[in-house]
Amino acid sequence: MIAVLAGRLDVRTRTFSVEDVPTPRPGPGEVLVKVEAAGVCLSDAHLIDGTLTPLHLPGDTVTLGHEVSGVVAEPGAGVDRRPGQRVLLQAGEERGGVVWTRGVDYDGGWAEYVVAADATLVELPDDLPFEQAAVIPDAVSTPWAAITTTARAEPARPAGVWGVGGLGAHAVQLLRLIGAAPVVAVDPLPEARERALAFGADVVLTPDDPELPALVRAETGGAGLAVAFDFAGVPAVREQAVACLGRGGKLVLVGLTDRPVTVADGTAFSYFQQQVLGHYGSADEHVAQLVELARRHRLDLSRSVSGVLPLTEAREAVDRLLRREGNPIRLILKP
Repeated sequence: MIAVLAGRLDVRTRTFSVEDVPTPRPGPGEVLVKVEAAGVCLSDAHLIDGTLTPLHLPGDTVTLGHEVSGVVAEPGAGVDRRPGQRVLLQAGEERGGVVWTRGVDYDGGWAEYVVAADATLVELPDDLPFEQAAVIPDAVSTPWAAITTTARAEPARPAGVWGVGGLGAHAVQLLRLIGAAPVVAVDPLPEARERALAFGADVVLTPDDPELPALVRAETGGAGLAVAFDFAGVPAVREQAVACLGRGGKLVLVGLTDRPVTVADGTAFSYFQQQVLGHYGSADEHVAQLVELARRHRLDLSRSVSGVLPLTEAREAVDRLLRREGNPIRLILKP
């Protein structure tokens, strides 16, 4: 059996290493994919440091990576795909009524080769680079699903984004794409605020400004935000965002935290019929929609790739992400 490289995590000891593993083989209904690019997400870092733990992993080790693009290397029995076909992989799949996450509950794409169920493959246009395609599942599809499905954001209605990191930057871009206006971006880092402007924000603010709610209302003609997105997962952010909502406004919680959600003025919250909505991940159709938008050149992901590192430097990529070195949107591993 030929050995190939894979970034493996032992979830008992949280030991991560890039090591040789046997080349995986596709079973019936599966496809062997040669990985061309794989994204490095904060959740990957949290798996390594123990903040996150797989729910359905049958063993003790797993190959990380849920943002993956590549080419078909070998179709399994019953699969009608040609070798060399350009594809990206959905970040998870349903098994027995339960959603399993790639690179968490089963082997992902921090590897030279990965096996995927044929139903989880999405064909890519020839002019979409693998590095850009890889970030669509999660980094782009999660904010897209939050905007279009959970929040049901509308054109010409004001929207706010708290936290302009890997997901928040795309949220700004996607809100601009659907015509939300104005788009307000809030982040403590000057470089993140500059990025928000480059991605299409109408106004950028710092969260430590005591006048922030008043500034938001001034920008929205006194109406307040129709929808506010928390991509930071910070309780203080959520309280600040609620203070910026208008009548019927929605706060959508995308950033994850185990801290409680607090509404400082429950009477006003009820009087103005505001809502708090939880959000997690995306569905297959959201990824397919984004690939189609990219195919039609409606969605430009050229600014989404902050750096490309070889698979052997996966640990360095994680450390760079945690240090926020260069304020990355997405770092990409290339086998």
